[in-house]
Amino acid sequence: MNKFEFIQIRKFIVKLGKMLHKYGTPAFRLEAYLTDIAHYLGVRASFIATPTSLTFVIWSDKHEDEYNHAARLQPGELDMNALSRTDELASRLLSGELSLAEADAQLDDIDQLPSPYGKLITGAGFGSSTGAFAMLMGASWPEILWSALLGLVTYIWVLWSGRSRRVALMLEPITSFSVGFIACAISAYWDPGINIPLIVLSSVIILVPGLALTMGLAELSSRNLVSGTARIMDAIMQLFKLYFGAFLGISVGFGLFGQNEFVPAASLPYWSTWLAILLLSISLMPIFRTRCKHMFWSVLSAFIAYSATVYGSEFMANGLGTFLGAFALGVYANGFSRLTNSPSTIVAMPGLIVLVPGSKTYIGLNSFISGQDFVRAEHIGQETFLIFMSLLAGLIFANVVMPNRKAL
Repeated sequence: MNKFEFIQIRKFIVKLGKMLHKYGTPAFRLEAYLTDIAHYLGVRASFIATPTSLTFVIWSDKHEDEYNHAARLQPGELDMNALSRTDELASRLLSGELSLAEADAQLDDIDQLPSPYGKLITGAGFGSSTGAFAMLMGASWPEILWSALLGLVTYIWVLWSGRSRRVALMLEPITSFSVGFIACAISAYWDPGINIPLIVLSSVIILVPGLALTMGLAELSSRNLVSGTARIMDAIMQLFKLYFGAFLGISVGFGLFGQNEFVPAASLPYWSTWLAILLLSISLMPIFRTRCKHMFWSVLSAFIAYSATVYGSEFMANGLGTFLGAFALGVYANGFSRLTNSPSTIVAMPGLIVLVPGSKTYIGLNSFISGQDFVRAEHIGQETFLIFMSLLAGLIFANVVMPNRKAL
């Protein structure tokens, strides 16, 4: 290998690693994928990935050239469209369809791609997903409507954070504060008796870091100790900021508009749960920027995960039913990856969102601080812990039964 070829290869690997990090790839998957790419390109390499940094060490077989590169990066956000296209590009490069120079240029094109859905559809996804979550939590029809409308408030703050660094730094507390304050105004002037804490939780559920906590635990289980610990601590801080903003917003709202007395409404019919799963999984498509050709398989993953969990809960203790749901989801996602040669993450994410106990973590924090439950939740701490452990165990067992051929 001559020096010019080595420079081309290491520049491509560095750019690929930074892009995959930007699209929210967990550390253990990112390191394994880059190692495979380096092997196929004829170089040896070692990588260290964390949520905020990425270190590359690349050398040739003869150890004549060694390249070291360390980058300070912002935590990535899930982008299934860019992740899928980047993986397809790498596959075409390794199969000989593209030259290294062509692949490098196309990486830049992928990085500049806007959302395939646009702001209007993405905003509708925010509103629909928050309303669907409220439906899953057993909210009344008016509470579902208010949650959906306040989900649009969350989306406005998310859009603003993309344009302003100052807003991005305070996104979680300012969003939950705004939603809590507006919910109090709604209760005072339009709809008294609503469950304000439930509406607030539903409205900011997209920002609740349940998935980040799960990814952090998965990294710890794979012995990526630094990355896993950093991701978990970041998720905990996000949760604290969300709760503080909501607590402050509701307190200010009660001070201005008066206290709200919650009046329980009639329970929704059982079929509404399955309608909520459908709406939630479809709504996640524009939020995660999932490509249209993967939409059906992604929605199906949510139903597989939830139905297996419901079935498992009938004969297993509370929380342990998630083990069966995660196992079924892992087998399905890995099977999809083997058949289509696509990253399993693409279809696994909607199912994981259905399973991760992000809302229970928030409810448990509220119960610990206020001593009150805004939904019926006994032994919330123990159940949340069991769900997290069952989720990880199910995915690990699935990887044994149906191994994934791709690191992503």
